[in-house]
Amino acid sequence: MSVLRSAVTAAAGLALGLTSPAMAGGGVSISSYGQRALLIQGGGQSVLLNPYKAVGCAAGLPESRLTAGVVLANSELADEGARDMAGGRFLAQPGSYRIGGLSLEGFANPHDRVGGRRFGNATLWRWQQGGLSFAHLGATAGELAPADRVLLGNPDVLIIGVGGGSKIYTAEEAAAVVKQLNPKRVIPVQYVNGDAPEGCDQEGVQPFLDAMGGTAVRRVGRTQTLPGNLDDTTVITVMQ
Repeated sequence: MSVLRSAVTAAAGLALGLTSPAMAGGGVSISSYGQRALLIQGGGQSVLLNPYKAVGCAAGLPESRLTAGVVLANSELADEGARDMAGGRFLAQPGSYRIGGLSLEGFANPHDRVGGRRFGNATLWRWQQGGLSFAHLGATAGELAPADRVLLGNPDVLIIGVGGGSKIYTAEEAAAVVKQLNPKRVIPVQYVNGDAPEGCDQEGVQPFLDAMGGTAVRRVGRTQTLPGNLDDTTVITVMQ
């Protein structure tokens, strides 16, 4: 495993070191769909994260059929990576990809807290777009190994699941990951608003905000725009 992670680290450094329009500055716009799926546009590229069907913890949410140049899913579970709910190049497996000027790195991490024995592995993602580096940990509960933290680096923007339950970080676990990675912007996802749907084991975003006590919080609605250069202070942006 250590040899494999070393090889991935070397490949990732090479891929993300290449110059492309997607990596050039200019910033991005981000749209939220139900605190679960995000559409990121900028650098001449569009990236859709975790399209879902309205089942499980996503029950009751509107289903949005979106198209993007690249679709990144942490898994193919219906409520966090529904392939047939999105158009575009769909990626859910670990690997190094170069698509339309984007260099993307995906690597496996246990989806649960028992080494993947219950839900298998999730795929964590990192890439650069609009002059910003992104890390997508939207659907995982697995502890990050030291090699994982090296691969993820210190992203400008961290998308992280915070709702808890059997396959998403709890508020405290997510807060610990934020402190490890020290991002400039944090976008919490995979949580419920109001009462959880029947059978859903997730909670709302407030416990995560409490666990991150002292960190600035901005409630930005369904869309936000980030410039290509962010200040070094960690800010949590809560989207609807």
